[in-house]
Amino acid sequence: MNFAQLLFPDFSLILIGYLLCRFTALDRKVWEPIESLVYYFLFPVLLFQSIVKSPLDLGATSSLMAAGFTLGLCGIALSYSLPHWPWLGKRLDVRLHAASAQIGFRFNSFIALALADKVAGPQGLQLIAVIIGVCVPLFNVGAVWPMARHAQKHFAGELLRNPLIIGTASGLVANLLGFQIPVWLEPTVSRIGQASLALGLMAAGAGMQFGSLHAAKTLGVAVLAVKHLGMPLMALGLSRLFQLDATQTTVLLMFSAVPTASSCYVLAARMGYNGPYVAGLVTLSTLLGMVSLPFALGILPDF
Repeated sequence: MNFAQLLFPDFSLILIGYLLCRFTALDRKVWEPIESLVYYFLFPVLLFQSIVKSPLDLGATSSLMAAGFTLGLCGIALSYSLPHWPWLGKRLDVRLHAASAQIGFRFNSFIALALADKVAGPQGLQLIAVIIGVCVPLFNVGAVWPMARHAQKHFAGELLRNPLIIGTASGLVANLLGFQIPVWLEPTVSRIGQASLALGLMAAGAGMQFGSLHAAKTLGVAVLAVKHLGMPLMALGLSRLFQLDATQTTVLLMFSAVPTASSCYVLAARMGYNGPYVAGLVTLSTLLGMVSLPFALGILPDF
């Protein structure tokens, strides 16, 4: 399968979003409410539908959940360990690292959900929804923890109100209870899901910006290497350790290689850190996704 060709339509939507935001009247003032619409309503509906529409075997997905959670822990540990590396640590600004470490393990849910169906079919959407449900709380805690010492913020409430967690958790409960979406409602829900993927990808492109990347080039290279090289390699090892089947392995590899979350910038800026620098890393990560995804899906499985 030619994954580069398969992924091109989705990355072309990211490019369209970037061009529209930068060179037309559809600027950030237009895209910010679109991002909110996708994040708080469209994506939760898509997650709920993806989980509910087919029976979920928790026994069969338990290994994938464990692999996803372990991958998250490894990514967080690797990102936070950078200042302690003998050669690298001396060249890193501790405060800038606290804001940038999240780049190494977080993921862009817009892109992950859009690609899951492409690379693994309808089952892929269900499996990525399960991984999101497991990893979003972990990653939010991991992203906030190093910055929380300098800003009096509490993230427990934010986790409980996270729309992706709500959509996933409610979908899991409904699935286990045997709930099915009424036939008359299915077309509406399906169209909401389709709209969320296109708008989510374009919003990811609209959010790209090259900030003050020159501020810390070594740190930028390090965290991006963790995200786009370290995470896929660890995902491959964990897929074998937990003996995942072919579809689960594909979804885990895809999850490991997608670009980092666009909200990394929002979190860093909100907590008083160097937002423009983090925004630049998010942009580079989005571009590197065009390389890491074909690498993870097309090359790594052959090893």
